Amino acid sequence: MSIVTFTTDFGQGDYYLPLIKGSILSQNGQLQLIDITHQIKNYDIVQAAFIFKNAWRSFPPGTIHLISVNDFYQETCRYLAIQHEGHYFIGPDNGVFTLIFGDAKIVGYALDAPDGSVFSLHQVYARAIGHIAAGEKEFGKIGQPVEALVQRITFQPVVQHSSIRGSIIHIDRFQNVILNIDRKLFDRIGNGREFQLFFKRHDPITQLSQHYHDVPVGEVLCLFNSAGYLEIAINMGRAAELLGMQVEDTVQVEFNTIPG
Repeated sequence: MSIVTFTTDFGQGDYYLPLIKGSILSQNGQLQLIDITHQIKNYDIVQAAFIFKNAWRSFPPGTIHLISVNDFYQETCRYLAIQHEGHYFIGPDNGVFTLIFGDAKIVGYALDAPDGSVFSLHQVYARAIGHIAAGEKEFGKIGQPVEALVQRITFQPVVQHSSIRGSIIHIDRFQNVILNIDRKLFDRIGNGREFQLFFKRHDPITQLSQHYHDVPVGEVLCLFNSAGYLEIAINMGRAAELLGMQVEDTVQVEFNTIPG
């Protein structure tokens, strides 16, 4: 039984999602449909890429992933099927795949274009998923090879000998603030030195926590989350809201010049 995951900006209140799911099941009624999220902000491929890229590897090889966010991004759109690390990916060529895969060498196959009628895209997705799930046809026959995917570049940290200037890339439903600074970068630049994490006009954070409850309820902390990113949080509180922080705000990590 093949697994199909869904990452979309459809929400739960309209007919778009059941339309796609029904079309897919009409191709193969034995598929197992799994929702990653349908709560992506409308057209926000950066948010979609962040959530998806931290989830997809937990699924077994052979999983088919549909990423349906900002599908109609221009008058003439291109939709792709991709095979990578034993998984399959289907979605619009609007930059979301380069956000997910970064510099990895990816070969995409262009799917037949929608026929132009209202939301006919569900048929394109359903046919592509049916082709993969059947397992009887060579994957490369799903469409025409694409030489280059649409590029989208994310904000990267600015690194100096004793500092990292980063930015907020995601705020989760608990209002935890996630930065584009991962543990590998932090450890490489910090090299065991003490640090100060500056954000807005608040007092800096000066130590890493392992758990949210390492500080008293209502206190600010920072830690590396399960995805390996540095995160600013408040124990039992809503950090982004209470600290006045938004996506794309900048932060600064300053390391002491003498190792601690």
